Amino acid sequence: MSNERVLVIGDIHGCLDMLIRLMDKVDLRPDKDRLIFLGDYIDRGEDSKGVVDRILDLKKYSSQIECLMGNHEAMFLDYLSGINRGSFLYNGGTKTLESYIAGRSKKEEPLVPVDHLQFYKSLKLYIELQDYYIVHAGFRPGVDLMEQEQEDMIWIREPFIHSNYDFGKRVIFGHTPFHQPLVMDNKIGLDTGAVYGNKLTCLDLYKMEFYSVEA
Repeated sequence: MSNERVLVIGDIHGCLDMLIRLMDKVDLRPDKDRLIFLGDYIDRGEDSKGVVDRILDLKKYSSQIECLMGNHEAMFLDYLSGINRGSFLYNGGTKTLESYIAGRSKKEEPLVPVDHLQFYKSLKLYIELQDYYIVHAGFRPGVDLMEQEQEDMIWIREPFIHSNYDFGKRVIFGHTPFHQPLVMDNKIGLDTGAVYGNKLTCLDLYKMEFYSVEA
């Protein structure tokens, strides 16, 4: 449809109040708008469980919501599998655990609800649009898209950030926080440090218009 929008939201990190206010600001139209989340829904902020609850609620009303895997979701899945638990806790995971513990109505309930676990396991590594690639952290310059490693797509920073490499399409990414969106010829960074007291940002790709809410 000619008036459809493709909206991309940066790293939320448990900042539920900011997500609610941003969604009010963009005024999502479930039947017309495609909404893409860049990952890092959890850790560091106060309500990681609430953020995932809100996204799952949104998905009930729209089939055009897509969610990417962030490094924090990957660490959480590892933690739940008994792998590298210290890394998850060191990177803000205790806040996520606290939000899930507080959200249980009974102690015998599983820490992570089944629908949340399914959500984490369903996350995509990247999305390809006609003119854009959308990924959590970035790509390794000089490496073919099909040869990119998951580690880079959810963790890479400097080799990607400081590169002018032409990936064939402009790359929309999160992961590395900036005070304002990073806009370059080959990439746009949308992590604007919501959990660090700055703001949460959404990009309307077709209009190249930014929406944001302050912490």
